[in-house]
Amino acid sequence: MRAFVAIGLPPQVSDDLDTSLAPVTARLPGLRWPVPERRHLTLVFLRQVTERQRLELEERLRRAAVRTPVLSLRLAGGGPFGRRVAWVGLTGDRAALRRLAERAVAAARRAGIDVENRPYRPHVSVARAPGTVDGEDVVGAASALTGYSGPLWRVTSIDLVRSIQGPRPVHEVLRTFPLGEPTGTAPSYQA
Repeated sequence: MRAFVAIGLPPQVSDDLDTSLAPVTARLPGLRWPVPERRHLTLVFLRQVTERQRLELEERLRRAAVRTPVLSLRLAGGGPFGRRVAWVGLTGDRAALRRLAERAVAAARRAGIDVENRPYRPHVSVARAPGTVDGEDVVGAASALTGYSGPLWRVTSIDLVRSIQGPRPVHEVLRTFPLGEPTGTAPSYQA
């Protein structure tokens, strides 16, 4: 199975982003705009995952999540990846987010799962250009996000998500792992 580890966006965060993107989506209908339910902040993409690997990965992700404090994040700014993807960036507990992503990568590798070896660039993809669309549209969508600043939210868990490919990809949350102490009390932090 194909899968990834991610942080889901709360409805109020996604709704605020939708409101800000509405004029851009109307002006650039040729781009593919992910539905709000599929928006997420990826920590690590997993290539093929066997059932045995998934079970080991789940235990390792549980331990990684417990060692990570609750995070405060905000969607802010944006840009393009080349001429194909427009994204919105993040502010807040970025150092802790990076450590969490590193722990998720390490968990996958220790479970025997092949993952890409590339630097972590926290972002949420908001638009993609199909092969028939001029990449200028992506640049235009990205430039509309440069001044964006969404609501602050607390990240309290991470998800292991199965990705089912097709004309309309489906993301199925397989398991959720709470951040912080197993008692349910998160460690304190300074924002």
